[in-house]
Amino acid sequence: MTGALIPAYCALAFVFLLAPSVYTVLYSFNDGGRRNLVWQGFTLDNWRNPCGAPQVCEAFANSLQVGLLSTLFATTLGTLVAIALVRYRFRGRALANLLIFLPMSTPEVVLGAALLSQFLTLQVQLGFWTVVLAHVMFNISFVVVTVKARVQSMDPRLEEAAADLYASPWQAFWKVTFPLLVPGIVAAAALAFSLSFDDFIITNFNSGSFTTFPKFVYVSAARGIPAQANVIGTAMFVAALVVVIAVQLLSALRRRSATRP
Repeated sequence: MTGALIPAYCALAFVFLLAPSVYTVLYSFNDGGRRNLVWQGFTLDNWRNPCGAPQVCEAFANSLQVGLLSTLFATTLGTLVAIALVRYRFRGRALANLLIFLPMSTPEVVLGAALLSQFLTLQVQLGFWTVVLAHVMFNISFVVVTVKARVQSMDPRLEEAAADLYASPWQAFWKVTFPLLVPGIVAAAALAFSLSFDDFIITNFNSGSFTTFPKFVYVSAARGIPAQANVIGTAMFVAALVVVIAVQLLSALRRRSATRP
């Protein structure tokens, strides 16, 4: 009995998780006009003109710019912090390890309101750069945790061996440490970009009149999300799926190559 229920539970869980994605894909082909609330018929016009709805592509481009910039800054700073926390001993290290988890554990409403209060106190005009700074702030924690796990799994004797072979600290980092860190850095960057691109609550507090794709979708939801927004959402979903499948296939090929005699 249990053996039959477990697959059924798994199937129901996948249906529950994928239902919104299926809805998004389906309604990207809906001939519903501006009010994309009721199915009106199948059409490919939305895919032929994904920028047909006002501001949808502008909002999408804004999210890409914010995501790429915040990912670049957060990944760079977070990687340096992760290396420092694992490889070096300094005063306040334990406190730094504790504080790095605060943005991850703080509710986004509280975090967004606190950042807004800070920007207003400093009289910073809300817009593109306040959103980028807010995203960098909460993304650093995720980058540090991800890269830190990778640094802890590395054998420090490899760097010592490089030093014994007369490599300078800079050469040892770039030729030994950094190549080993690349998988963790790439994973951290992918996580940071996805969190930044998807964020709405913190963005809504600190964006002013600046519009990102999640904010555009939220504002449009009351009157019906344009089918073009579903087109962009579907394209992003498919792109992410392709990347995941490609990574899994490459990993399987590498494991198979490693096991061959």
